Amino acid sequence: MASRFSPRIFWLLLADAAILYGGIILAMYLRLGFSGTENELDTKNGWVKILLASSVCLLIMYFYDLYDYIVMTNRRELMLRLVQALGIAWALLALLFYFVPPLLIGRGVSVISVPLVLGLLLTWRMFIHSLTGHPEIGEKILVVGTGQTALDTAEAVWERRDAGYRIAGFISENGAKPMDKLGQSIILGKGPDLESVIINEKIDRVVIAVRERRGAFPTEALLKMSLAGDVSIEECTSFFERITGKVHVDMLRPSWLIFAGRRRDSPVKTIFREVMHRSLALLGLVLSLPFAMLAAILIKLESRGPIFYKQERVGKSGKTFKVIKFRSMRTDAEKDGKPIWAATNDERVTRIGRVMRATRIDEIPQFWNILKGDMSFVGPRPERPHFVKQLGTEIPYYDHRHLVAPGLTGWAQIKYPYGASVADARQKLQYDLYYIKNQSLTLDLVIVFETVKTVLFGKGR
Repeated sequence: MASRFSPRIFWLLLADAAILYGGIILAMYLRLGFSGTENELDTKNGWVKILLASSVCLLIMYFYDLYDYIVMTNRRELMLRLVQALGIAWALLALLFYFVPPLLIGRGVSVISVPLVLGLLLTWRMFIHSLTGHPEIGEKILVVGTGQTALDTAEAVWERRDAGYRIAGFISENGAKPMDKLGQSIILGKGPDLESVIINEKIDRVVIAVRERRGAFPTEALLKMSLAGDVSIEECTSFFERITGKVHVDMLRPSWLIFAGRRRDSPVKTIFREVMHRSLALLGLVLSLPFAMLAAILIKLESRGPIFYKQERVGKSGKTFKVIKFRSMRTDAEKDGKPIWAATNDERVTRIGRVMRATRIDEIPQFWNILKGDMSFVGPRPERPHFVKQLGTEIPYYDHRHLVAPGLTGWAQIKYPYGASVADARQKLQYDLYYIKNQSLTLDLVIVFETVKTVLFGKGR
């Protein structure tokens, strides 16, 4: 999702749940009539059965990214995913009803409810898609600035039309002329015109995207309107972070990180988080044992060499440790001893290695790193010392990744594909900084659920 869990997503999910639940009940009335439905609901646990069916549908819809702003901006993709998600959900429910007959709602009810619920959800989603995507509906945003930072801020909004924001235009601070086109919008005026533009365009929020704030910056006008409560005013860094789920390195100021950083965790919360992460690792180790044993056998059969691969990585506070993985490359992958970036279609990867990487089976031994305390279940991906040294000199704030323990999975891993360059590392850092700044048990659970979805659909890394 764009960010952790916005109120808009919550209400959308709640509306979908109501439509699913109500649609199945309506199908029951159409099939069984009033007395038959009342009997089914009151004496045969019908309410619970419908709740189970609705929950399965919502879960599959979540796995199909139907609560993601990026997906929702494409109407065709939205409809296709909705049909696929409900199709798979009902197929799973059919299997469940077959093996656990007491949970069966009724064959006739199921046959009626499938097209009924699909029609209701499609109608509702098309309506809300058209409504939230309408250019005149949503919070109107005025961006102060016309540089790259301002353009990046606007691009984030244009890519997420259903997030509820509209770029009304820009205020120039560098000599750009009013009415000039910038991206998908125009420059509405210069610094002195700010107050009149806000009033005339009925602006709801002003986003400040200017790094140099001496001279032409309209401080007095913004201060007056802010104190009067006429308009919301926000730094582009905070605004960008909220709608994208990452921290833009080029917008970042140390003072913003200092004052907007997360609150200190209590000792109880810290201990609970540690217990939760290690419990997840232990559960993962037990559940993945059959796959691990099969992987070990296949690695040994395919090529000579060790089953496990140990490599030095940088952990919390810059301390190094040995990460453990199943060997997915040839034994001579780095025969000259020089570290090499791993690529998406790396020729050094073995046939079994490709399968293990695609399914994340090669990561299973890292559960042991978590149990030992070298890593957490959730956190930034641990990197090799050679690359840490290189990236630390080329990317600002890179060393801040080591303020928390590295993780088996993380916000960057689920939001950005496999990285094999400095540019990729820079993009992933922006998600890592978001995680470090907003680290919480809730965010950790969101990442765990997203990781399950990522593994099932083979995305990210």
